[in-house]
Amino acid sequence: MSLILLSFLWIGWCAGHSLLIDPVVIGAIESRVPGVARYYRLLYNALAFLTLVPLAIVTGLAGGPPVFAWQGWGNVIRILLLVCALLLFRGGAKQYDLQYVVGLKQLRTGKTPLLLTDSPDFSANGVFGLVRHPWYLGSLLLIWSALPVYPLPKFVAAVILSCYLVIGTLLEERKIIARHGERYRAYQQQVSMLFPLKWLKKKLE
Repeated sequence: MSLILLSFLWIGWCAGHSLLIDPVVIGAIESRVPGVARYYRLLYNALAFLTLVPLAIVTGLAGGPPVFAWQGWGNVIRILLLVCALLLFRGGAKQYDLQYVVGLKQLRTGKTPLLLTDSPDFSANGVFGLVRHPWYLGSLLLIWSALPVYPLPKFVAAVILSCYLVIGTLLEERKIIARHGERYRAYQQQVSMLFPLKWLKKKLE
């Protein structure tokens, strides 16, 4: 498979993943298929997984020259980044409603809330005092620490996914502000979005 085609497939996956969680799209689907709300998140996750796996396999099998590799002491940094990613996922899981994330909660309530950060209480405690989106940061760290060597196809996929995560975070922020307004803006003043610059500044002071 050519690198250009592989790149378009990854971009298409990212675009589809984002489009299907857009409130306008969900509203249009629900108006045409009444009663789909309780199943939507579950189907969304299943579709994302079933389309991601073959794309990841094809990317893994694609050959190409190495573009980036962790070498020597760099492997220590890679392991540290991987541990940080796992800790961010663990910290986020303590606040996020995992039954909602999977889609099981909606089977009971029949509702389709759109956001992971869907709480009126934005508290700068634990990992949420570090960054506002710990799972997105964890995903970024995981993308760049999961492999010791990044051949060209995997490197391109990692770049596309990284761009998608940053853009997705910005879109998520807009949705949260639209829903929670000043409560979330106050939280924004305290905690950085993805990279813990405000946390570091506080520690240095």
